[in-house]
Amino acid sequence: MAHKPEKKTAARAAFVYEALTLEVIAQRVCASLGTVSRWKRDALAEGDDWDRARAAARLSGQGAEAVTQAVMEDFVLLFQSTMTEVKAATDIKPMAKAEIISRLSDAYQKTMSAVAKGNPKLNKLAVAMEVMQSLAEFVRKHYPKHANAFAEILEPFGEDVAKNYG
Repeated sequence: MAHKPEKKTAARAAFVYEALTLEVIAQRVCASLGTVSRWKRDALAEGDDWDRARAAARLSGQGAEAVTQAVMEDFVLLFQSTMTEVKAATDIKPMAKAEIISRLSDAYQKTMSAVAKGNPKLNKLAVAMEVMQSLAEFVRKHYPKHANAFAEILEPFGEDVAKNYG
Protein backbone atom coordinates (compact mmCIF):
# COMPACT_ATOMS: atom_id res chain seq x y z
CA MET A 1 0.00 0.00 0.00
CA ALA A 2 1.42 3.37 -1.03
CA HIS A 3 1.51 6.10 1.59
CA LYS A 4 1.08 9.79 0.97
CA PRO A 5 4.30 11.83 0.93
CA GLU A 6 2.97 13.78 3.92
CA LYS A 7 3.30 10.65 6.06
CA LYS A 8 6.96 10.29 5.17
CA THR A 9 7.54 13.97 5.91
CA ALA A 10 5.74 13.66 9.25
CA ALA A 11 7.79 10.57 10.10
CA ARG A 12 11.05 12.36 9.34
CA ALA A 13 10.01 15.41 11.37
CA ALA A 14 9.05 13.24 14.35
CA PHE A 15 12.39 11.43 14.16
CA VAL A 16 14.52 14.55 13.71
CA TYR A 17 12.78 17.16 15.85
CA GLU A 18 10.99 15.09 18.47
CA ALA A 19 13.61 12.32 18.74
CA LEU A 20 10.91 9.65 18.70
CA THR A 21 11.75 6.01 18.05
CA LEU A 22 10.82 4.44 14.74
CA GLU A 23 8.29 2.23 16.55
CA VAL A 24 6.46 5.23 18.01
CA ILE A 25 6.62 7.07 14.69
CA ALA A 26 5.14 4.08 12.87
CA GLN A 27 2.17 4.11 15.23
CA ARG A 28 1.77 7.86 14.93
CA VAL A 29 1.70 7.92 11.11
CA CYS A 30 -0.26 4.65 10.83
CA ALA A 31 2.45 2.81 8.92
CA SER A 32 4.33 -0.38 9.70
CA LEU A 33 7.72 -0.29 11.39
CA GLY A 34 9.18 -1.86 8.26
CA THR A 35 7.79 0.93 6.12
CA VAL A 36 9.16 3.69 8.34
CA SER A 37 12.53 1.92 8.50
CA ARG A 38 12.54 1.69 4.70
CA TRP A 39 11.75 5.42 4.40
CA LYS A 40 14.72 6.19 6.64
CA ARG A 41 17.00 3.81 4.71
CA ASP A 42 15.86 5.16 1.33
CA ALA A 43 16.39 8.74 2.51
CA LEU A 44 19.94 7.89 3.55
CA ALA A 45 20.61 6.37 0.12
CA GLU A 46 19.41 9.67 -1.38
CA GLY A 47 21.69 11.73 0.87
CA ASP A 48 19.19 12.61 3.62
CA ASP A 49 20.67 11.18 6.82
CA TRP A 50 17.92 11.31 9.44
CA ASP A 51 20.36 10.53 12.25
CA ARG A 52 22.68 13.36 11.28
CA ALA A 53 19.72 15.72 10.93
CA ARG A 54 18.53 14.70 14.41
CA ALA A 55 21.95 15.36 15.90
CA ALA A 56 22.13 18.75 14.19
CA ALA A 57 18.65 19.65 15.42
CA ARG A 58 19.58 18.74 18.98
CA LEU A 59 22.82 20.70 18.74
CA SER A 60 21.26 23.82 17.27
CA GLY A 61 18.21 23.73 19.50
CA GLN A 62 19.84 23.02 22.82
CA GLY A 63 23.52 23.82 22.57
CA ALA A 64 26.54 21.58 22.70
CA GLU A 65 26.42 21.18 26.48
CA ALA A 66 22.88 19.79 26.33
CA VAL A 67 23.86 17.42 23.54
CA THR A 68 26.80 16.01 25.48
CA GLN A 69 24.52 15.64 28.49
CA ALA A 70 21.98 13.76 26.33
CA VAL A 71 24.69 11.48 24.95
CA MET A 72 25.85 10.72 28.46
CA GLU A 73 22.32 10.02 29.66
CA ASP A 74 21.63 7.72 26.71
CA PHE A 75 24.85 5.82 27.34
CA VAL A 76 24.20 5.52 31.08
CA LEU A 77 20.77 4.02 30.39
CA LEU A 78 22.28 1.53 27.95
CA PHE A 79 25.07 0.71 30.40
CA GLN A 80 22.61 0.12 33.23
CA SER A 81 20.32 -2.11 31.18
CA THR A 82 23.28 -4.15 29.93
CA MET A 83 24.61 -4.54 33.48
CA THR A 84 21.18 -5.72 34.60
CA GLU A 85 21.06 -8.29 31.80
CA VAL A 86 24.58 -9.56 32.54
CA LYS A 87 23.83 -9.77 36.24
CA ALA A 88 20.62 -11.73 35.62
CA ALA A 89 22.11 -14.08 33.02
CA THR A 90 22.36 -17.61 34.33
CA ASP A 91 24.16 -18.96 31.28
CA ILE A 92 27.28 -16.81 31.76
CA LYS A 93 30.09 -18.14 33.97
CA PRO A 94 31.53 -15.86 36.69
CA MET A 95 34.85 -15.36 34.87
CA ALA A 96 33.00 -14.39 31.68
CA LYS A 97 30.80 -12.01 33.68
CA ALA A 98 33.90 -10.40 35.15
CA GLU A 99 35.30 -9.91 31.63
CA ILE A 100 32.02 -8.42 30.39
CA ILE A 101 31.85 -6.08 33.38
CA SER A 102 35.44 -5.01 32.77
CA ARG A 103 34.73 -4.25 29.11
CA LEU A 104 31.55 -2.38 29.98
CA SER A 105 33.40 -0.34 32.56
CA ASP A 106 36.13 0.44 30.03
CA ALA A 107 33.54 1.60 27.49
CA TYR A 108 31.85 3.65 30.20
CA GLN A 109 35.14 5.31 31.14
CA LYS A 110 35.97 6.13 27.53
CA THR A 111 32.51 7.57 26.93
CA MET A 112 32.68 9.67 30.08
CA SER A 113 36.10 10.94 29.03
CA ALA A 114 34.81 11.98 25.61
CA VAL A 115 31.71 13.58 27.12
CA ALA A 116 33.83 15.47 29.66
CA LYS A 117 35.73 17.08 26.80
CA GLY A 118 32.43 18.35 25.43
CA ASN A 119 31.19 19.44 28.85
CA PRO A 120 33.84 20.37 31.44
CA LYS A 121 31.26 20.13 34.23
CA LEU A 122 31.25 16.40 33.68
CA ASN A 123 35.00 16.05 34.24
CA LYS A 124 34.51 15.03 37.88
CA LEU A 125 32.13 12.32 36.75
CA ALA A 126 34.66 11.10 34.18
CA VAL A 127 37.32 10.77 36.89
CA ALA A 128 34.91 8.89 39.14
CA MET A 129 34.02 6.55 36.28
CA GLU A 130 37.73 5.94 35.61
CA VAL A 131 38.15 4.88 39.23
CA MET A 132 35.16 2.54 38.86
CA GLN A 133 36.72 1.08 35.71
CA SER A 134 39.98 0.48 37.57
CA LEU A 135 38.09 -1.24 40.34
CA ALA A 136 36.26 -3.44 37.82
CA GLU A 137 39.58 -4.45 36.27
CA PHE A 138 41.02 -5.18 39.71
CA VAL A 139 38.06 -7.38 40.63
CA ARG A 140 38.26 -9.18 37.27
CA LYS A 141 41.94 -9.99 37.74
CA HIS A 142 42.10 -10.77 41.43
CA TYR A 143 38.59 -11.80 42.49
CA PRO A 144 36.75 -13.34 39.51
CA LYS A 145 34.54 -15.40 41.82
CA HIS A 146 33.01 -12.17 43.08
CA ALA A 147 31.82 -10.99 39.66
CA ASN A 148 28.14 -11.44 40.49
CA ALA A 149 28.39 -9.56 43.78
CA PHE A 150 30.46 -6.84 42.14
CA ALA A 151 27.91 -6.41 39.34
CA GLU A 152 25.15 -6.21 41.92
CA ILE A 153 26.98 -3.41 43.73
CA LEU A 154 28.38 -1.58 40.70
CA GLU A 155 25.05 -0.76 39.08
CA PRO A 156 23.45 1.15 41.98
CA PHE A 157 26.81 2.63 42.95
CA GLY A 158 27.20 3.96 39.39
CA GLU A 159 23.84 5.69 39.73
CA ASP A 160 24.93 7.18 43.05
CA VAL A 161 28.21 8.39 41.55
CA ALA A 162 26.33 9.98 38.65
CA LYS A 163 24.06 11.83 41.09
CA ASN A 164 26.96 13.05 43.20
CA TYR A 165 29.37 13.98 40.43
CA GLY A 166 27.22 14.46 37.34
